[in-house]
Amino acid sequence: MTRRRPPDILRKSHVHTERKQRGQGKAALMRDVEAELGTIEAQRALLIDLDGVLYEGERAIPGAREAIAELAKHEAPRLYVTNTTSRPRSAIVAKLAELDIDVRECEILTPPVVAAAWLREHVAGPAALFVPPATRADFAGCKIAERGEPAAAVVVGDYGEHWTFAELNRAFRLLMAEPRLRLVALGMTRYWRAADGLRLDTGAFVTALAHAAGVEPIVLGKPAREFFAAALARLDARPERTWMVGDDIRADVQGAQAAGLKAILVKTGKFRAADLKLGIRPDVTLDSITELPGWWVTNARQSA
Repeated sequence: MTRRRPPDILRKSHVHTERKQRGQGKAALMRDVEAELGTIEAQRALLIDLDGVLYEGERAIPGAREAIAELAKHEAPRLYVTNTTSRPRSAIVAKLAELDIDVRECEILTPPVVAAAWLREHVAGPAALFVPPATRADFAGCKIAERGEPAAAVVVGDYGEHWTFAELNRAFRLLMAEPRLRLVALGMTRYWRAADGLRLDTGAFVTALAHAAGVEPIVLGKPAREFFAAALARLDARPERTWMVGDDIRADVQGAQAAGLKAILVKTGKFRAADLKLGIRPDVTLDSITELPGWWVTNARQSA
């Protein structure tokens, strides 16, 4: 028996329905893609300082461990950025582990890591390192000038109690040699808070050397724009959607804002009430790192 063909109008209606359904399916798919792209576009990232934010001296800031665990739970894109140059990243990870704070070495960016990359690219000769012996590990692959050898650059970090007049003068004499050397500063932090009180930091010694030798330092730690750029590159993040979390009103807040980032000031570590009267305005102020996860959940996907 021969099947009758449906009337043309029915065939056309069926085809129209199929096309309409396919069109609706594509439209729904495009809406899903656009929604996903919108989520990606709105994604924020965090740069989190360590000393004064997660710990102070040898003790953890109360609630820091739980706050970091909560950020990890929410998969917040983050990088831990610190001007600490008194120890290599491996030692920082070990210290955090002792405080029961889970951070991997690849999640930490320090000035020695940035400086080592800069030296390999911009300086042909060896560099004289004024950093603690353990920190030399982060300069693997760089040419190092030992005591008494000529140098092409002087690198100054948190040399702490290794500083003596003789060592300071050795750095000065290197900088005065011809041809003139590059002075590389691993940050310009003026001081930091230790268990026994405030201590001079790298910036104080860099400023003294720069003034005496009449040179302009190349700063590769906070608050330098180059340091923040290196951090953003690690996260593949945009500055206007990235938040710096720190306790230093100048190095963390002012430095980040100058580089186009937003800044969150926490009232722990070296923070003092007088910091809020310096004319530098944080975008957000929190009592401590413990408030960060809640703030992140509420604000992280809002448009910039």
